Amino acid sequence: MTDFQKPRLYLITPPVAEAETLAPALKAALGAGDVACVLLRFSTPDEGARKKIVKALAPVVQGGGAALLVPDDALLAARAGADGVHVEGLGENFSAALESLKPERIVGVGALADRDEAMRAGESDVDYLMFGGPEPGGDSAATILERVSWWAELFNVPCVAVAHRPEDVEALAGSGAEFVALGPDFFADARGIAEAVAQAQAALDRAEAQA
Repeated sequence: MTDFQKPRLYLITPPVAEAETLAPALKAALGAGDVACVLLRFSTPDEGARKKIVKALAPVVQGGGAALLVPDDALLAARAGADGVHVEGLGENFSAALESLKPERIVGVGALADRDEAMRAGESDVDYLMFGGPEPGGDSAATILERVSWWAELFNVPCVAVAHRPEDVEALAGSGAEFVALGPDFFADARGIAEAVAQAQAALDRAEAQA
């Protein structure tokens, strides 16, 4: 493949309640591979606590050369200094995010039910589409690969392919996706998230070498 373009990494954190324990792991992870983006997820519904977490972690992520996104909440992204928002589905949150954040900040979308929804999303001013959910147990790796390959062949809007297991990364690296996301299970790797990122980066490098 002469037109192979190596994807960058996209990290999806487990839901967090505070920033202190995640900060050093994130800093190490960002130094272990070519990480373009971090989707910061929360386990607390408290808006003040979420804002505090974002304000604490945004400098870590941005200082590591990556963009920090928050899920579904465009107002939080704007007020807390995040780089944008990742929205699930094409409902009111998606429309509101596009209206309020573009073009200054990033808006991505996932949880697209079928090809028709993906094409509708792609006709908007969205920055990327995500195939595969942030938690394991949804679409199979084969389904994600099929959807990403279809999208990348026909459309120019960037896409994110979600991997939940290390063995999925290399297959997705050749799918045409601009980004391969490492799901939250990678943060539970006994070796640490930095080593998991390094191994994922090595898989992307092998895919490039074989292209």
